[in-house]
Amino acid sequence: MVTHLPRLVVAAPASGHGKTTVATGLMAALRRRGLTVSGHKVGPDYIDPGYHQLATGRPGRNLDPHLVGENTIVPLLLHGAQTGPSPAEVAVIEGVMGLYDGHIGGDGFASTAHVAGLTDTPVLLVVDISHASRSIAAVVLGMATFDPSIRISGVILNKAGSLRHSDEVRRALAPLGIPVLGVLQRDDEVTAPSRHLGLVPVAERPEAARSLDHLAGKVAASIDLDAVMRIAREAPPLAGSPWSPDTALVGAGGGHVSGDAEELAGGPVTGGPGPAAGPGRPVVAVAGGRAFTFRYAETIELLEAAGCEVAVFDPLTDSDLPARTAGIYLGGGFPEVHAPALSGNAPMLRALRAATSAGMPTVAECAGLLYLCRSLDGAPMVGAIDADAAMAPRLTLAYRSSTAPADSVLAAAGTEITGHEFHRTTVTPASGAAPAWTGPAGPEGFVTGSVHASYLHTHWAGHPGFAVRFAANVNRFSQAMALGATPR
Repeated sequence: MVTHLPRLVVAAPASGHGKTTVATGLMAALRRRGLTVSGHKVGPDYIDPGYHQLATGRPGRNLDPHLVGENTIVPLLLHGAQTGPSPAEVAVIEGVMGLYDGHIGGDGFASTAHVAGLTDTPVLLVVDISHASRSIAAVVLGMATFDPSIRISGVILNKAGSLRHSDEVRRALAPLGIPVLGVLQRDDEVTAPSRHLGLVPVAERPEAARSLDHLAGKVAASIDLDAVMRIAREAPPLAGSPWSPDTALVGAGGGHVSGDAEELAGGPVTGGPGPAAGPGRPVVAVAGGRAFTFRYAETIELLEAAGCEVAVFDPLTDSDLPARTAGIYLGGGFPEVHAPALSGNAPMLRALRAATSAGMPTVAECAGLLYLCRSLDGAPMVGAIDADAAMAPRLTLAYRSSTAPADSVLAAAGTEITGHEFHRTTVTPASGAAPAWTGPAGPEGFVTGSVHASYLHTHWAGHPGFAVRFAANVNRFSQAMALGATPR
């Protein structure tokens, strides 16, 4: 299958040059023109895709070879572009760090350049010129010639101090033959606030829509959008089929659950769409709201394809889990910022404590892990895990190659994964507990009863077997509830 998808990558020489500002502004400005735009992010970042969703009206999607494998990148790009009320007319891919920066020691693996190469996508280079002028041309020349297979098709100058300043940079760049597509002046109104783990998520910023509208206007007035679209349309056709949650589940053994998985489920779990939403469809409660802002869109799609109904709840404001809940997924976010409010919602703490005590299958990643602890910075939490969490002085940021040491509701013993760890907290267990994962860095996380909790974020498109196994356990618990029994 060959698909023509106009597309471009927004990259920079390093972090801090304004990739997110320009990429999000381009998405919003192109959408203003009436185009259907899909937004994508290189790497595991879960904050930027929230801004992409606000700009495009479609879920932001991540493209990370570490988490899903190189062969899944093009299918995920096509899936994101084609999923929705109508196919995207252009895909904008925001890079990560500097253009050629990947995992240290990996020779650029999973870098922006790597993903640009895998997807055969032209690059727009965003350069902060606030502290230089003619030297910018040397930087751009180096970026353009470091790897001749990467096509830098245009440059956007960011944070210009004046017209005289930007004109000096333009003259220096002219001999390179790489067009300057636009110039953005310094503007505090288009800068998103940051805190200990980067940008403040869009869900926590009531003013985000107004700021984005201002940014879209600035981009439309300052960047040649016709030239941007010409470059995007020059991207060659992509060979491959869009990723499909149904096909992924079949490939993971979820076409029909058999063997021990079927025994876990108490019956077959199909890899197709499953039964229509209703009483026969087990509910997975997924944490959302201001404290739990991150989950990969494909995780939800896989759960739905595995026959579950997904219901989002807000641990800050809801007093109980959604009706017919038979499984819980607590993803990423910032519970440390909202600890007093989470702790103050005693009815929800009791509901989660009762559910996990009853054996309800529960998966918690990072923020979910903290929430399930006894306390977070001294504030009482759910208490499903015999451990305490607290803020730490140093940031933990790393990819982890890990193995499941024993069976759990998420993974079978021996399952090997690559996850991503990104937090500034520590968890101190009060007693020995079975780890969720083991790897070179040692044991990590907790498996206790029906709970699998860990700092590691995993992308289920890279491990669709997680959805098969978790859905099987959820189905088993749902059937036991219907019979008035508590699963062991």
